[in-house]
Amino acid sequence: MKNLSTLICLCLLLTSASLWGQDGKAQMMELPEFKLDPVTTEMHMRFLAADELMGRRTTDQGNNVAARYIAEHFRAYGLTTAPGATGYYQKVPFESLKPPETSFIRWGEDVYEHGKDMIVMSGNGVEAEADVVFANFGWIDSLKNIDDYNGLDVKGKVVVVLSGLADTQEPSAVFGAMKRKQKFAKDKGAIALIELYKLSFPWDFFKNYFGRERLDIAKGEDEEKIDIPYIWLKEKSEAPSLALKNKKPTTFKMQIEGFGAIPKPSQNVIGILEGTDPVLKNEYILCTAHYDHVGVGKQGGGPFNEKDSIFNGARDNAMGTVALLSAAKSLSAKRPKRSVIFIAFTAEEMGLLGSAYYADHPLIPLNKTVYNLNSDGAGYDDNTAISVIGYERVGTEAEFEKAASAFGLKVIPNPAPEQNLFDRSDNVNFAAKGIPAPTVSPGTTGFSEEIQKYYHQVGDNPETIDFEYLNKFCKTYAYLARLVADLDKAPQWIAGDKYESAGKKLYNKK
Repeated sequence: MKNLSTLICLCLLLTSASLWGQDGKAQMMELPEFKLDPVTTEMHMRFLAADELMGRRTTDQGNNVAARYIAEHFRAYGLTTAPGATGYYQKVPFESLKPPETSFIRWGEDVYEHGKDMIVMSGNGVEAEADVVFANFGWIDSLKNIDDYNGLDVKGKVVVVLSGLADTQEPSAVFGAMKRKQKFAKDKGAIALIELYKLSFPWDFFKNYFGRERLDIAKGEDEEKIDIPYIWLKEKSEAPSLALKNKKPTTFKMQIEGFGAIPKPSQNVIGILEGTDPVLKNEYILCTAHYDHVGVGKQGGGPFNEKDSIFNGARDNAMGTVALLSAAKSLSAKRPKRSVIFIAFTAEEMGLLGSAYYADHPLIPLNKTVYNLNSDGAGYDDNTAISVIGYERVGTEAEFEKAASAFGLKVIPNPAPEQNLFDRSDNVNFAAKGIPAPTVSPGTTGFSEEIQKYYHQVGDNPETIDFEYLNKFCKTYAYLARLVADLDKAPQWIAGDKYESAGKKLYNKK
């Protein structure tokens, strides 16, 4: 009898577990993201990457139309507006910087000209013959006991520095240090700053990007304007830098014309969804994607012809924007425990500027924002997968796997590590503040021929998209957002991550 009772109990337990599993799966299948209509996701793609939007270049009309399209869908889904926003817009005060047509430096026997072997990055005009002082990397960091200006008198002189920082030459770090280097030089009394180009990628790439008209975030009336000329220079010989390193006196003549600046505002598109849990709703998940692309013709930076000159940006990043819209629709239909901020960023292609502006001017306090789920990518060469950049860094591996497998997809962790993709999308501006911030991309094994066929090419149009895969990708992103928003405990950086200390500071953790 005892064995019979044990057998009956075991059968009841197994039956109960089986029924629970079936009920759990049935409940999961009833979630709104599992019912996302492929016709709708295709419609979003065909609109956002249409020829009529002319490549969605920031500040151009096509970009503004895309912003309005996103905003009106946020309205339709019942998202609320953020405090400080204008409707669903966070206005971003850009200015278009037109570089000088002629500027030159005469250094010894060599003459450097803007647009050839030097680039005037910013600043007012100056005409002078001045002493030159070498200041290593031109960096000051009291926490690391670094002061490259220690013992130097640079007042009224030109400061020349090495590119990047002593401990890193990563592009994101190099470009992120630019304005601070310029400010250090100005604060010390220099009349100009020159950075010697020593980066690993080709000078022509750098020159073509920074030597043309570009956007920057305009300074507010109460913000300090750093107006000394800031110049990158590709040396014609090693003689100048050797002379400086050996502390030999050197002077040169320069005539630098100032930048022309024209106000050109744009907008991030933002909507808020309140969570259902009385405690967890005070924490926010930030779902993001950039909606801009590179425009038309010469703006795009790639080959084009009379037949097709529009860089539609279907993969980069209409695909991520459609995923963002899909998450907004799904989560608003059945709200998760935590609150969710949905933001479509402008000006990612201009240097991650829209997200940088929000990170510095958040409409919801950053210390209440516990996770950033970004979606961006160059395309896909594996439509059986999603890729996760930052896969093992933020403690949500199980959620990545669960969301992907729910729609028959696998996860490719950290594709193309040599490209340092984590620090090349909008997520990095939040990671730097301390917020755990992975990026979910379409299935990518690396920068393959299939990726390069479409990445920033005029052929990246809606007709080339696998719409069944697009729908699966959007479902996965939306479900992943829900899984993270419903976690009992907020994710955090793994121990030893380079952004861990920023996270501890942001959330006031020891």
